[in-house]
Amino acid sequence: MHEAEAFARPDGCVGACQKAPLVKEGEFQRSMAGKTIVVLSVPAGAGHTRVAEAIRACAAADYPDATVIHLDAMAFATPRLRKVYTDFYIRLITRAPGLWRHIYRWTDAARPDGVINRLRRWIELRDSRLLVDEIAALKPDAVICTHFQPAEILAQQIATGALTCPVWVQVTDFDLHRMWIQPHITGYFAANDEVAFRMRAQGVAGHAIHVAGIPTMPAFSIAHDRAECARALGLDPDLPTFLLMGGGAGLGGLSLVAQQLLAIPGNFQLIVLAGKNTVELAALQRLVVRFPGRLAAQGFTDGVERLMACADLVITKPGGATTAECLAMGLPMIVNAPIPGQEEQNANYLLEHGAALKAVDLPTLDYRIRYLMAHPAKLAEMAACARALGRPQAARHVMETVLYQSARNSEMAYVP
Repeated sequence: MHEAEAFARPDGCVGACQKAPLVKEGEFQRSMAGKTIVVLSVPAGAGHTRVAEAIRACAAADYPDATVIHLDAMAFATPRLRKVYTDFYIRLITRAPGLWRHIYRWTDAARPDGVINRLRRWIELRDSRLLVDEIAALKPDAVICTHFQPAEILAQQIATGALTCPVWVQVTDFDLHRMWIQPHITGYFAANDEVAFRMRAQGVAGHAIHVAGIPTMPAFSIAHDRAECARALGLDPDLPTFLLMGGGAGLGGLSLVAQQLLAIPGNFQLIVLAGKNTVELAALQRLVVRFPGRLAAQGFTDGVERLMACADLVITKPGGATTAECLAMGLPMIVNAPIPGQEEQNANYLLEHGAALKAVDLPTLDYRIRYLMAHPAKLAEMAACARALGRPQAARHVMETVLYQSARNSEMAYVP
């Protein structure tokens, strides 16, 4: 089955799985009234949180009769556990990526029932009692986890009978680490067919796997007016435009990268998203004076989709959420400095499917841009590949599946 066809029915069944609804289609929306769905994320990087917010935002727009609550699981953890999953993780991937690669591979290969994993689960459950209590107090009809850690905690609760509601897992990369697979999980949402295949290889039943993609905010599924978005940035909508995102890890500071790119001959424009890096933003704004009409510098914004609407290409790290956003808008990429493990796999997926090129350093990025400027047909081909991979309705597919299953469970409870 082609990936674009892999999610064809409201219950998310693929292949031989047949839909046998207990809820009539016309009654589906009414059956959502009173349903409470909790979405759990972990701020280990921004991607897990953005995916959770995308699911919540989709629910607010499409299923207003359901209550969807997004919680940061680490807000209910002990300080020591928060440090491991947030501060320590960020420091590790930033300062010692080689060590993180080793840890990623070692934990992926470790036996789930091994002594170390059993001890780790016991410690994490002990340090997540407030989360367990919060879920019990909310009494949700279903839980969706966008990080493996809360899924692992809740799987232990299901095993003891302390939790009875369905728990779903949304994988947030085009990769599958062993720790995402937990016992007693109702269903999994995979980013693509390969991840689904690897889930089955690890023992997950085919009917529990749904190839939905990686959820993105509703704004990334809307066709924005390029001319309007470009003019808001002081740019010409008819010129080739490249969007540089992230901290430029592996390539140097954003302002340095921008200066190098603007020295390339050709009539093109550059948008640089500095986020909360005020030092780089100030340096970029000085460059704007030197390159009037060719450079737009942008600080933190919740309107990234409008920047993407102006662009023909994105230069970025291949995080799962960022990659999904680019693909949802049909934007090809030049990827750089992937985090070992999951982001390396994201980059490989894009490269294998023709939606991206890779730049290992600044000279390589310079070369890639020059090449694409000289070969516009190649850039158009990459854009077509990106559009083919994009799943702008992923969040809706997730909500349809979870709510549909919840409605079926409610109906079954009343079948004589």
